Amino acid sequence: MKSLETIRQQLMSGKFDLTRHALKRVVERNISRQEIIETGNNVIMIEDYPDDKYTPSCLLLGFTEVNRPLHLQTSRLDAPRTTIITLYEPNEKEWINYSQRR
Repeated sequence: MKSLETIRQQLMSGKFDLTRHALKRVVERNISRQEIIETGNNVIMIEDYPDDKYTPSCLLLGFTEVNRPLHLQTSRLDAPRTTIITLYEPNEKEWINYSQRR
């Protein structure tokens, strides 16, 4: 399975792909490619889903340069690029410090 460090490096270098679902969310939620790249600088894994339906995946928390929190669910399959399954700005009412579910 892909390590967090590999995911981090691929995000920072722009080596990621968006699923069709993630592409819709980027447009709906006004998340830029640059913001995704910026999260790679500080992204942490907050949940791991090794038995996810289609591929092992994980939920990441990262912050943009202007401190916008983003959650990214990514595939953990070993590959030269990271696949982002979905992404969104977490709701403060649903998360403690954006990293623990209430």
